[in-house]
Amino acid sequence: MSPARRRFDAPELVIASHNPDKVREITALLEHFAVAVCPASDLGLPEPEETGASFTANAELKARAAARGAARPALADDSGLVVAALDGAPGIYSARWAGSEKDFSLAMERVRQELSTRGTEPSGARAHFFCALTLCWPDGHCESVEGRVDGQLAFPPQGGQGFGYDPIFQPDGHEVTFGEMEPERKRAMSHRADAFAKLIAACFATAP
Repeated sequence: MSPARRRFDAPELVIASHNPDKVREITALLEHFAVAVCPASDLGLPEPEETGASFTANAELKARAAARGAARPALADDSGLVVAALDGAPGIYSARWAGSEKDFSLAMERVRQELSTRGTEPSGARAHFFCALTLCWPDGHCESVEGRVDGQLAFPPQGGQGFGYDPIFQPDGHEVTFGEMEPERKRAMSHRADAFAKLIAACFATAP
């Protein structure tokens, strides 16, 4: 039998991210819960270096740093695009492929070029988005969950919704990319939504 999860019952939760798009998406997922959300950037907390070898390891180190720095519970996300024909790349380096300026048009073009170099047709290449969420308390206790959504790549990039690699990811069973979906539709089925549902079931009281 799995050990019991720690339940979250604090009035405030720090979102351990300086990415406004991620903060916005996580905040929307939490809107039905009686918890005040505060981004780490609003508290002046630094971004720790992501030295983990997996999404979960990076989510945990970010959550621990924020919980310790803010002296309150913190939730961190680490997520990225995993392309089968690229041996899982960009994976945990998804943000780093966008460079210091976080230019994801460059990152998406790199994905296309890397696939072409390997003799793989970029459009239709299998891929999935992966998300690890970690909820951490100031005493160092952490709870982590993982989620994913499978699909294929679509080139050229389509749509101006979402962020990151969304314009080149077409989830299975849909004819449009995340970049073409309305935010509410994406949130209902994304890798982050999958992980978040598991976190809610494990650590949160049922929403009213």
